[in-house]
Amino acid sequence: MQLTSPAFAHDSSIPARYTCDGDNINPPLVIAGVPEQAVSLVLIMDDPDVPSHLRADGMWDHWVVYNIPPGVRTVAENSEPPGVPGQGTAGNRKYYGPCPPDREHRYFFKLFALDCELELAAGASKAQVEEAMAGHIMAQAELMGRYDRRNR
Repeated sequence: MQLTSPAFAHDSSIPARYTCDGDNINPPLVIAGVPEQAVSLVLIMDDPDVPSHLRADGMWDHWVVYNIPPGVRTVAENSEPPGVPGQGTAGNRKYYGPCPPDREHRYFFKLFALDCELELAAGASKAQVEEAMAGHIMAQAELMGRYDRRNR
């Protein structure tokens, strides 16, 4: 399975348009190679580089969407994929763009193909989604982008 974006390459800079310094909209995403037997998809975007004085676990969850239909092949710029919105660290239920407070951070867009739909109400946390999908992951893909507000 693959997750790519026409807006930036893996391990390269995320354009400011998709951050708190720009329009704070999601970048376009392209999904390929979803297993035919997949029942649902999960999309998570997180930042593991948060200073420990802000978050003890060093993690910020920017975007969580689950029970995405397995036939979805694109997420258009400035749109939410069909599915159930989870809740990010800021209490958001939609995309929340990069906004690192100190230096360059890495942002991981993670896609999971599951053999089931998750029995979770809207607004579930990333931790709840990860717990529910344990043992149900058929395939996964990752796209990582970087952003540093000092270089915009």
